[in-house]
Amino acid sequence: MSTGYLLEDQPTRGRLLPRFLAFAVIVVLVVGALSARLFYLQVSRGGYYGGLAQDNRVLLQPIPSARGLMYDRHGRELVRNVPAFSVRVRPADLPLSKRPHVVSQLSTLLGIPDVEINESLDRGAGSRFDLVRVASDVPPDIARVISETHLDLPGVEVAIEARRDYPQGPLLSQLVGYTGPVAAEDLEELKDQGYLNDDAIGRTGAEAVYEKELRGAYGVEQIERDASGRKIRVLSTVREPRTGNSLELSVDVQAQRNAEKAIRWAMDLAGLKRGVVVVMNPQTGEILAMVSLPTYDNNLFARGISNADFQELVKDPDQPLLNHAISEQYPPGSTYKLVTGTGGLADGYISSDPSNKLLSQPFLTLGTTKFYEWNQRGWGRLNIYDAFGHSSDTYFFQVAGMLGIDRLAHWARQYGFGEPTGIDLPAEARGNVPTNEWKQGVFGEDIFPGETYQAGIGQGYDTATPIQLLNAYAALANGGRLLKPQIVRRILSPEGQVVRDFKPELIRELDVPKDVLRTMREASRRVVTIRHTYNLVDLPIVVAGKSGTAEFGRRDEQGRLPFHSWFAAFVPKSGNPSAADSELAVLAFAFDSRTKGNVATEIVKYYLQLHYELDVDLRNFDLVVRDNFYRGN
Repeated sequence: MSTGYLLEDQPTRGRLLPRFLAFAVIVVLVVGALSARLFYLQVSRGGYYGGLAQDNRVLLQPIPSARGLMYDRHGRELVRNVPAFSVRVRPADLPLSKRPHVVSQLSTLLGIPDVEINESLDRGAGSRFDLVRVASDVPPDIARVISETHLDLPGVEVAIEARRDYPQGPLLSQLVGYTGPVAAEDLEELKDQGYLNDDAIGRTGAEAVYEKELRGAYGVEQIERDASGRKIRVLSTVREPRTGNSLELSVDVQAQRNAEKAIRWAMDLAGLKRGVVVVMNPQTGEILAMVSLPTYDNNLFARGISNADFQELVKDPDQPLLNHAISEQYPPGSTYKLVTGTGGLADGYISSDPSNKLLSQPFLTLGTTKFYEWNQRGWGRLNIYDAFGHSSDTYFFQVAGMLGIDRLAHWARQYGFGEPTGIDLPAEARGNVPTNEWKQGVFGEDIFPGETYQAGIGQGYDTATPIQLLNAYAALANGGRLLKPQIVRRILSPEGQVVRDFKPELIRELDVPKDVLRTMREASRRVVTIRHTYNLVDLPIVVAGKSGTAEFGRRDEQGRLPFHSWFAAFVPKSGNPSAADSELAVLAFAFDSRTKGNVATEIVKYYLQLHYELDVDLRNFDLVVRDNFYRGN
């Protein structure tokens, strides 16, 4: 039986043998190919691939530099760097399947909405291998929890970095500015300058204008990483980082506090929504204080502002993110009579002789249109001193008509109107000085005679920024030098040595006779002594200046227009208004004031009281009452 079974199985065994042989040949070929490949990789190319592995394990990475600091003119700290925790994510190390879980965990721990974290990840400026910052200024206990649970949060890293801190907060936000992350659209250009995708850059204020000086230079270090890409240790420092230079501002913190106190007093009492105070040294162009309200706290941005907080600032109709002292332009009102008076004197239509007078009437008529004196009564026959003192509209209508719009514009440009002052702050507006050419370009027609009248008193098409207006009066006060305003007076090395010392920068010498400037200074003093500014003359210091109101908007039920208030003043050092030795000029601007008197004058008066520590309080509280029942210039 067994023999028969073996004979019957022979055909099957014959058929299987070739198959086993074929399989054996395939195995030998595959093993041989693998052996040859291994030999090639380990022997022939072993050094090359070993180098690649080494390069993946050891690499060079940048060392951030410390950003320079800022101080006021007396060495008070305005900006400093403080250590803070940040949370970053490397998208390449975060599997898409786990991203919802990781984002949800981070949202819970950080108190940031999921959508904001996802937005940060999606708009990352670099590649998927670059770290993306999703949170700054993270509390230490939260940072520790995230660091300890990194296995459950793939791609997430906690880092210690220097964060900007602004000790004065909102007091100096408009001047100092803030830093923010580099935007994806900017990185293409900035990466050639050494910026990284998670870098910070100055966004506004001095932080932006002096970015190059403040930033310093990154260093380079060689590090070792593990298989997951996490840093194990630093192997060597190839190049040390260079700390950025620091800035010494021309601003005096105490002057800034006094300016803010003065304007907040008026804003609270009169219910004002916006206001500006700027203080300058006319001899140097240095800004001693610049307050623009409402404002914001730049620490919000330094700590990583939430989208909700940012939208609240952006949507505020009074624009707290905007520096109204330089970025907004308004009709200058009667303060512009400085230009009209200067032009009339310089071109010989009027003179400094007190007996040279024009008739101030209740109104002037052009065709069928009446152009009223602001008090609608007139002042009789006035010389330039009393006309400026009373701020007579009909007097300056006549002078503007004599000059014509183009000649009036010439004198305006002498004082710097219609062009940026060049102040070292971003987003400066240029204002507008109307001419026939300008109106032809915009409206296709020449200026009308009535529009020339309006231009002569700073209404109509004329607009100016507060800094332009103050700079014009500073040029008057210093004897005719139009200087570039500046907020930085020195650049300092990290060791405190002076790298650059800013000197007064002349824009131009006014092409105005010195006797004309002297006459306008004396006329500015007449504004005070004639008591157009009420009791400003009773201060124990000599003050000269000019007030102004500028109408705008729609009339109320009684046919009255709302108005802005201005006052520009200077304080002669010698006490002689004829002299060109003033070292202090102040301007206040009150947006939509509609108060009984000129609230800007009261703001300047209060500032001077605080600045000179005067033992007298001459503020007129009743003039700051909110109501549009008085229109004064």
